[in-house]
Amino acid sequence: MTTASELRSGKTHRDENFPVASWIIHPRHRALILAFYNFVRTADDIADHATLDEREKLAYLDLLEAELLGRGDSQPEAVDLRRALAERSMPPRHALDVLIAFRMDVTKLRYETWDEVIHYCRYSAMPVGRFMLDVHGESTSTWVASDALCAGLQINNHLQDCGKDYKNLNRVYLPRDALAACGASVEQLGEARAPAPLLQCLHSLAARTETLLEESKSLSAEVKDFRLGLEISVIQAFADKIVRLLKVRDPLGEKVHLGPIELLAYSLGGMAGELTRRAMGRRPVSKPAAGS
Repeated sequence: MTTASELRSGKTHRDENFPVASWIIHPRHRALILAFYNFVRTADDIADHATLDEREKLAYLDLLEAELLGRGDSQPEAVDLRRALAERSMPPRHALDVLIAFRMDVTKLRYETWDEVIHYCRYSAMPVGRFMLDVHGESTSTWVASDALCAGLQINNHLQDCGKDYKNLNRVYLPRDALAACGASVEQLGEARAPAPLLQCLHSLAARTETLLEESKSLSAEVKDFRLGLEISVIQAFADKIVRLLKVRDPLGEKVHLGPIELLAYSLGGMAGELTRRAMGRRPVSKPAAGS
């Protein structure tokens, strides 16, 4: 059996819409974060692989899970993460949750409602934020705001890539009820530019995502780790800019990603805002996380 590593797309942590284990994060955490990223990226690439069938994809995902749990040593990403977690006495709960989402990607091609999309985000995105918070020893009370930010990032990505996901994978994360409410159809995602009904739907979903991102604005202030707070502020700045683009542009025919200069500018802006906030000593009250 080919190792999952050999089926990777070639995408790395440097190709994401948000920083992964950047220089902002303390060096003592980077190896573990990169081990987690490489495991998740490998599983994601398996779920999206162009030539594997459903049975093969699920078999690879099952193998990654088994080896993460100590049953085998043939998959480097699973073994590396297992060892990195063991060094910190951390359980694999968040990596296991992410595998649930990738199995959904293999078996579920359509979503009926916004709530179904949020349920997907509960496994595809929220565990990533929770993992980062656990790595830094933060309270589970920070999970509420983190979940909102991670879900917002995930839905931003769904909207950015809605045409590509449909054309390449026949996968549509736009809720069917939202499409129907605007008189849009799934098939319109295959066009070069979004027809008016589809564009209306995309803009309405972006506005709803912007509301979700507003619910995450307290996160950088809730975390105790200074470097993590800076990183969160940068990610928030990226997410806010992207959702503003998605509210007015057509992701089928227009640019809705940030270029290198924009990434630098919003990184500096995000860090400056967080430095100012911490200098002024403003801290919100955290809420307990459900299901923590």
